[in-house]
Amino acid sequence: MAKRALVVTVRIEGVREILRALTQLPKDAQTEIRDRSAKIAAKLAPKASADVAAHGGRQGPNLATTVKVVRDRVPAIQVGGSRRLGRHRAPAYGILFGSIFGMSRRSGWYASPRYGMSPGRQYRPHRGTNAYAFFPVADREATTISREWNAAADEIVRKFGQGGA
Repeated sequence: MAKRALVVTVRIEGVREILRALTQLPKDAQTEIRDRSAKIAAKLAPKASADVAAHGGRQGPNLATTVKVVRDRVPAIQVGGSRRLGRHRAPAYGILFGSIFGMSRRSGWYASPRYGMSPGRQYRPHRGTNAYAFFPVADREATTISREWNAAADEIVRKFGQGGA
């Protein structure tokens, strides 16, 4: 079964051109950009975890334990997965969207009309596509991440482009 998680990647200016240039370089360059991206994402992961714990509703602290760094060519972190959380052992992907985006009513066998409009029995009212947690941290840190990743990519292209290493 595939893992169900939400992965956030930050929009970086010129990323396609840089990644295209990196494909022309040796495999060591790919490995190094993955390592550098993981280090950049590792700076963001604790902030995202704290944000999910603080703003993710009652399930936020449980969900915050699933935030981890994804090793990719661009900085990425993920939350969710198939790990069972809480006293009812619900999978993380099952509570993920309700905690991060909110929900308007419960779904499943316990969704009776009497619970539908009860604000005490839901995470919070769904207000559209804006996230309460996780995404705002990535948006706040986007310029820093973009600057650091571009600097790392430039250094790697210079290092390996001239026959180094």
